[in-house]
Amino acid sequence: MGIIVQKFGGSSVANLDRLNLVADHIIKEVENGNKVVVVVSAQGKTTDRLIAEENEITQNANKREHDVLVSTGEQITIAKLAMLLIEKNYKAVSLTGWQIPIITNSEFTNSRIRYINNDTIEEYLNAGNILIVAGFQGIDENGNITTLGRGGSDTTAVALAASLNAERCDIFTDVDGVYTSDPRVIENVKKLDKISYDEMLEMSSMGAKVLHNRCVEIGKKYNVPIYVKSTFEKNSIGTLVSSKNNLEDLEINGVTKDDYISRITIVGLENKIGKTYELFKILSKNLINVDIIIQSFGEHITKDIAFTVKMNDLKKTIKVLEENKNDLGFQEILHSENLSKVSIIGVGIANKPGVAANMFEALYENNINMHMVTTSEIKISVLVDVDKSDLAVQAIHKKFFEK
Repeated sequence: MGIIVQKFGGSSVANLDRLNLVADHIIKEVENGNKVVVVVSAQGKTTDRLIAEENEITQNANKREHDVLVSTGEQITIAKLAMLLIEKNYKAVSLTGWQIPIITNSEFTNSRIRYINNDTIEEYLNAGNILIVAGFQGIDENGNITTLGRGGSDTTAVALAASLNAERCDIFTDVDGVYTSDPRVIENVKKLDKISYDEMLEMSSMGAKVLHNRCVEIGKKYNVPIYVKSTFEKNSIGTLVSSKNNLEDLEINGVTKDDYISRITIVGLENKIGKTYELFKILSKNLINVDIIIQSFGEHITKDIAFTVKMNDLKKTIKVLEENKNDLGFQEILHSENLSKVSIIGVGIANKPGVAANMFEALYENNINMHMVTTSEIKISVLVDVDKSDLAVQAIHKKFFEK
């Protein structure tokens, strides 16, 4: 008898009909002789509603109290689902993150899990209970309720699977697996049977919304097999995310986009050892995440550095740079808004001749300009205008998957 962890998102538990579908998936695993731990999100748009109610009170809520408020959504779901299973004559117990407990650091609204105490869970499982756990939340060592950030229920589920040495973690969502691109943008997408952790991590980081990237990191670290399945299909096979590469001989496994990117260019930075370090150290201290970086080279006494940040970090980044202009010694700041990062992803992509050329050809044929390019072993990303991002994804996907 193994342990299976299942996770159901907000759309999967939105109402009673859907809770009954969720119960069917749980009961199926129980009838197969498995011990089941279920992680759930808040129902539907509950979290958004709670944040809207918070905003009626204040636009600058205390982060500790924010976490206390938004964590209540999951508590409602676990109680309802446990009641439903009990009505169906199955033993079930609901547990919040702090009842387990899931111990986190004290970074409210975006906490990280330090460790999980398995004793309570194992006691209930050994007594024949189905465990229904509130996702997205934990408790710090001072007894404060914390949350893991939006999408954190995925992280809760995979972390529990790792801690309990579960056979696998099933992430149930409204799509039947991981696709080569967003089905809302591309008509002829291909569902992948398998994908590696590295590829999935890149797809999550590059804009794919199927899995939270932190849960993939945990899955890779502890070698937890993750299945992405559909809540709305009884026998959904889904996509396996594991250490094994996709068995199909594809040049790439996915095309993603990440909208609302800004490019910042630092013009005339002194071309001395340590200046680039000083620049990015300042940004890091101010919790500004930087992605694509390009630096000019030459024999000049100054250099230019361009990098990208999320649109919602643009004003903060410019403010921080202006405040440190004298210490850094650059001439001016240029910036471009409303850009999108479009990426192709596949293990060993750098060693597959012609992949970059095919990607660039697809953009050229559709008159799409590239503002920046970056590459790694498993991805090639380009920066394009956001109003051309859907067309770029469609053109690239057609080039690789619709031959």
